[in-house]
Amino acid sequence: MRVKTFLVIFLVLALGGCNSNTVTNNYIEDKKLDATIIVSSLKTGEEFIINKERSNQRYLPASAFKIPNTLIVLQEEIIKDENDIIRWDGIDKGLFEWNQDQSLKTALPSSCVWFYQELAKKVGIEKYSEYLNKISYGNKKVGARVDSFWLEGDIRISAKEQIDFLKKVYHKEYDFDEDNYQILNDLMIEEKNAEYILRGKTGWAQRVDPQIGWYVGYIETDKDTWFFACNLDIRQNSDAGYRKELVFKYLRELKIIKEL
Repeated sequence: MRVKTFLVIFLVLALGGCNSNTVTNNYIEDKKLDATIIVSSLKTGEEFIINKERSNQRYLPASAFKIPNTLIVLQEEIIKDENDIIRWDGIDKGLFEWNQDQSLKTALPSSCVWFYQELAKKVGIEKYSEYLNKISYGNKKVGARVDSFWLEGDIRISAKEQIDFLKKVYHKEYDFDEDNYQILNDLMIEEKNAEYILRGKTGWAQRVDPQIGWYVGYIETDKDTWFFACNLDIRQNSDAGYRKELVFKYLRELKIIKEL
């Protein structure tokens, strides 16, 4: 049995992941979506991939960049902890939840752009460039505008690179303080129940054509920790809902979590 299991895992890794005609893949085709999903095991390295070609293509990370950005601003002591507040200037920022004083505790879950832009100005382009090279994040390019490079600048990252990055964050392989890792881990929790703990972050690059949606993170069960990365073209606003839907559909199909 152990030999058979090893051979299956070896074949999956050798082929670069499973890309079979799955129920989720059929759903993507039926909806006429251009998307990719990777689900990768921490324990074995086993990977399941829908649309392998796209999984290696790089796209703007948008708010998925808030994961490394949170670590960077904490490490640079631009903000001292998750409760440190930046005051709202009273100008409408476009969303109700953004029109208030913000801390990391509120800004990361709501993807508050202006909060992270204020922090980015204090970090500076040179320091970002240094960090992106240290953590080898995507193409490591910052671009000209420090307060929007993850939204419309030169930086690009693939779904496969997101998985690699998240695993290194999980293992705390980068030179960030332990306390900063812990703050990020706590802020990323989206669901916690008897079956699993899910940490994730969405992203939506709206200043490119086509727009790009992301959902990245990892889910801890009693048997394993599974990392996921999904990106897709968003051609109409309703497509944004597929970011999480596709990931959960695939996790259930792979029997990582239970069917509803």
